[in-house]
Amino acid sequence: MKIGYARVSTEEQNLDLQRHALKAAGCEAVYEDAGVSGAAMERPGLAKALSRIGSGDVLVVWKLDRLSRSLRHLIEIIDDLGKAGAGFQCIDDDINTTTPGGRLVFQMMGALAEFEREMIRSRTRAGMQAAKRRGVHVGRPAKLTPHQVAHARELIERGGKTRGEVAALLGVAPKTLWRALRTTA
Repeated sequence: MKIGYARVSTEEQNLDLQRHALKAAGCEAVYEDAGVSGAAMERPGLAKALSRIGSGDVLVVWKLDRLSRSLRHLIEIIDDLGKAGAGFQCIDDDINTTTPGGRLVFQMMGALAEFEREMIRSRTRAGMQAAKRRGVHVGRPAKLTPHQVAHARELIERGGKTRGEVAALLGVAPKTLWRALRTTA
């Protein structure tokens, strides 16, 4: 069975063009989201369409950007469909994962998306290493200043306070204080 999905980003936009194309493509049921961004992960119409899909069914959309604005999310959805024994068809972009050519096109898209993720990860790592070499702190800002850590150490060693008491005084978790004391020893 073919199950259609249509989406528009604003309430002012019209779903008629998509509805007509999906019906013409043979969809027996069409689920819709009106006024919902393609970047939104939570979409009631899409959730209903995906829950209805079974083995041998095909999810049909008019254009790829109606299903998702993110290539990663798009690939995840289509991968989940494949695992369920279902297919995917995009009318305007002529993609149909129920055919060998359609699967090839989609796998190439997936490979490009994976390459893009790896390139971003590599550039991020290189940027962080360069920042560390320049002496820039990378990561979350410290919750305690060096002065607060020194004061905490003095309260514990000379003032007889427990780490828990000092942490409460400074407004941090005891583990945060313990970590700060350990790294600035």
